[in-house]
Amino acid sequence: MPNVRELHAQLTIILTLLHPRRVRSPLVVSAAIALLLASCGSDGDADAGDGSLSVVASIYPLQHLVEQVAGDVHVDVTVLTAPGADPHALELSPRDVATMGAADLVVYSAGFQPAVDDAVATQASDHALDVSTVVDLIETADEHADHEDDDHEDDGHGHDHGGTDPHFWLDPVRYAAATEAVAGRMAELDPGNAATYQANAASYVAELEALDAEFTEGLAECTHREVVTTHAAFGYLTERYGLHQIEMTGLSPDAEPSPHRVAEVVELVRELGVGAIYAEVIAGPQLAETVARETGTQVLVLDPVEGITDASPGEDYLAVMRANLEALRTGQECS
Repeated sequence: MPNVRELHAQLTIILTLLHPRRVRSPLVVSAAIALLLASCGSDGDADAGDGSLSVVASIYPLQHLVEQVAGDVHVDVTVLTAPGADPHALELSPRDVATMGAADLVVYSAGFQPAVDDAVATQASDHALDVSTVVDLIETADEHADHEDDDHEDDGHGHDHGGTDPHFWLDPVRYAAATEAVAGRMAELDPGNAATYQANAASYVAELEALDAEFTEGLAECTHREVVTTHAAFGYLTERYGLHQIEMTGLSPDAEPSPHRVAEVVELVRELGVGAIYAEVIAGPQLAETVARETGTQVLVLDPVEGITDASPGEDYLAVMRANLEALRTGQECS
């Protein structure tokens, strides 16, 4: 007989398909589970399973952390944001929501993906870890929101980050804090493997400290400290290493800057004499190329590491971050 969380997942899917609004009430699901358990009776195997921990991560950087903490321990990790998809506009299927309800742990960052926030509130509030509570997010006003087309002002995707920049993983120090928090929660849920989780976390934190040292040294002596990007995803990285981000659009990568904003950035690039404009893999190079043509600068790629695809400049977080470092050293003319 399935355990209670498996029943919860199955019934959430069924009830969502039948009554999409009613499934938001935990009482509906709980009542259905109780009725099904009563009708099935108990065969003594309700708690049977393979003993593995099931974890849902909202986005690749959090999936990567869970996998580093798990190491060789069998942990079933599911990520909600598909590689190459825009995580800001994530929409969840009924099966995604059910998977979150059935998991042992959901790891997410509140305020980044509204659909995930809603699903946590209704299905996973008692077994979720909000890493935004441990990484000291930067408060920021999206000052470029008024540059978006009117058609984008309320497109149903909920691109409001609640006054904070969600891209904390671009700062290795903050990412290390998230690693330790994930390890702590996994150790609580699986005491038998707690020592392994903690040791794996310590090992990965050491790797992140080494990465931080590489960035500190590599960006210490640069001709230009201004980093011109197509979207405001790199505030944590530039803050950590004494750079200044000049972005064409705000936190939403699908926002379109006004002609006025593009002209402002073109003028700044000319005044500052910077040599590179940074595009992103997912968003594409068109916007950066427009400014580059006007200013005679080169286009390089900075990856916000929101997902790994064949187009990514590396196979995992560490490799992509080191590719970012090399791009910055080239574009900022660092010695």
